[in-house]
Amino acid sequence: MNLFSGSIPNSISNISTLEVIDLSFNSFIGPVPNNLGDLQNLQFFIIGGNQCGTGEVDGLDFVKSLINHTHLEILDLQYNGFKGPLPNFKANLSTQLSILCLGVNQISKTIPVWIENLVKLTFLAMNENFLEGNIPSGIGKLSKLQRLDLLENKLSGEIPSSIGNLTFLFELRLEANNLNASIPSSLGNCQQLQYINLSHNKLQGPIPKQLFYISSLSIALDLSNNSLDGSLPTEVGNLKSLSTIDISKNRLSGEIPSSIGDCNSLEHLYMGDNFFEETIPHSLTLLKGLQDLDLSHNNLSMQIPKGLQNLLTLRCLNLSFNNLEGEVPTKGIFGNASAILVNGNDKLCGGIAELRLPTCTNHGSTKRQKFNGFGIVLAIISVVLGILLISSFLTLYWIRRSKSKPPSTPLIDDWFLKISYKELFQATRGFSSANFIGSGSFGSVYKGIIGQDETIVAVKVLNLHNPRVYKSFMVECKALRNIRHRNLIKILTLCSSLDSKGKDFKALVYEFMPNGSLDDWLHLLVEAHNHSRNLSLLQRLNIAIDVASALDYLHYNCYASIVYCDLKPSNVLIDSDMTAHVSDFGLARLLLEPNDNSSETQTSTIGIKGSIGYAAPEYGMGGKATIQGDVFSYGILLLEMFTGKRPTDQMFTDDLNLHNFATSALPVHVMQILDPTLIPKEEQSEEIEEVAINRTEGPSHKTDQLQDCITSIIEIGIQCSMESPRERMNINDVGRGLHLIKRKFS
Repeated sequence: MNLFSGSIPNSISNISTLEVIDLSFNSFIGPVPNNLGDLQNLQFFIIGGNQCGTGEVDGLDFVKSLINHTHLEILDLQYNGFKGPLPNFKANLSTQLSILCLGVNQISKTIPVWIENLVKLTFLAMNENFLEGNIPSGIGKLSKLQRLDLLENKLSGEIPSSIGNLTFLFELRLEANNLNASIPSSLGNCQQLQYINLSHNKLQGPIPKQLFYISSLSIALDLSNNSLDGSLPTEVGNLKSLSTIDISKNRLSGEIPSSIGDCNSLEHLYMGDNFFEETIPHSLTLLKGLQDLDLSHNNLSMQIPKGLQNLLTLRCLNLSFNNLEGEVPTKGIFGNASAILVNGNDKLCGGIAELRLPTCTNHGSTKRQKFNGFGIVLAIISVVLGILLISSFLTLYWIRRSKSKPPSTPLIDDWFLKISYKELFQATRGFSSANFIGSGSFGSVYKGIIGQDETIVAVKVLNLHNPRVYKSFMVECKALRNIRHRNLIKILTLCSSLDSKGKDFKALVYEFMPNGSLDDWLHLLVEAHNHSRNLSLLQRLNIAIDVASALDYLHYNCYASIVYCDLKPSNVLIDSDMTAHVSDFGLARLLLEPNDNSSETQTSTIGIKGSIGYAAPEYGMGGKATIQGDVFSYGILLLEMFTGKRPTDQMFTDDLNLHNFATSALPVHVMQILDPTLIPKEEQSEEIEEVAINRTEGPSHKTDQLQDCITSIIEIGIQCSMESPRERMNINDVGRGLHLIKRKFS
């Protein structure tokens, strides 16, 4: 990761004791020396991310000496532009090579047969090349292989049945090739698989039932864009830990099995562009974590299950181009016209006005009258089954509750990645200043790279000199282990161990957010980052919606209501897609036994509940943490986002605060308090878009539209930050209001 250039010198082979050569991500060009095999102690040779295939000589002859090297464990040549075929030779069975990365080059011809002799391999990546021909049947000899990545080549023929011998495999990527024939049933022997992607091939035949007995599947099963036929096996319900199923764009037919409702962890389900028929199974309404559901372009009939409107996490629903009939629900996701697609169903009626469907009449069709008696019987059976199901759940609940709890409950479940202090030390380059991201009262955060897939993470190392840190650590672990939402930071694992000096060491490992915090975007000095990084009005509105969505989940849709307690711009992190994620749960409170009136729900703990300027006024008088306190913090954050003023700005003295400052500007002077960085962007876009505006709607119309938008946003911020908790908005209404503003402004 420097700017070194030129070629790798031949004299490097004179360093006889050399064990590691890592020249990755520089600007080296070829040729690569052929005498590297002379380095008897060489274990790692890593030159990924250079231009070594673009020198005077394009060739891979040097690979031969490295593959047969006695001690070499890692050979990484990816992202280099190497061209031509791999050399033919006989690989030594005694080779120690465990990682071979040849991806993202221009390697052609077939996969050489010597691959099957690399029996110590755990990771083989030859993705994004020009490889053709068959996958060698000898691939099954690589019994220790954990990851196989051959995507985006020109491979054809069948997937060899010997692939079932790879019992340690946890990631299989063969997508975007020309593979045909059927999926081998032997793949079901790979009981460690977490991720399977066979999409964008020419695979035929039915989906083997054996795939649905791989209980370890948790990330994705992607079989889309093939020519698979037959029905979806009922065994699909065995995949209780799977997050994504994509079987779209195939030739699958028959009914959608009701057992799919047993896939408890399913978040993304894509079944569009097939020939599925009959009804949409009601069991889909049991998938409480479902975010995306695509059943479009099938032959599904009858009514839309009303229970889909109760799926609070559902954000995209595509039921278009089927034979559905009857009334479209209006609640939940059905209240958001931009999130649902129902066109191409001529017999649907009702729904919200934006869908422009015909009004439903009270006269049922002849078919519906004919089966009315059957419907009543079915309803009675459903009620009886429902009572039995509820009784079973209650019985299990009381049995579990009556059992004594173990002495200690692990903070993180067994399926989380295990990581040591040493690994974190290496991942962050010794917690170096170059990897330092930021710090707070409870610790420091470093950027790190972990795992064989080189996942970039954020490592929060706790400052154990602070007496409150231990409690914060426990709170954050307990909160994050049970919550999942697209707008909440995802914890990957933790480390509770001893450092190199034998002292206590505690760290939390999160997914890395490359775009930093909202505070950076709002308040970094102009010279600290480019003008182009300023957030536009629409970006700010999207971030505000993301944060409101996160709070709504914590308050009302979590396993137990959680009061976040410390909402502020520095705790809102932005990912590469400019999606906001609420982070840092060190002060969060788990609400105890919520009452029917959630506004009265509060915690029994006392102490710090937020940051100066953002904490609700009742907290300063010893009040307990409530969800209304979070709403107050949100209101202040919203006002800060659109005025550009911190609540601790020097201008706010005596009785003047950010809330009063915004209130006094409504409605006439609202544009005067708008963050100045927003105004030039709108003026520029006005010139660009004026061509598309009707002649009767000149620039003054756009100015009025912008002012209406800002006024509505500021009003929500003011309503959320009222002094009295009872006068503050509900976070549900905040989200709906901001979505409406966004639609009008867009």
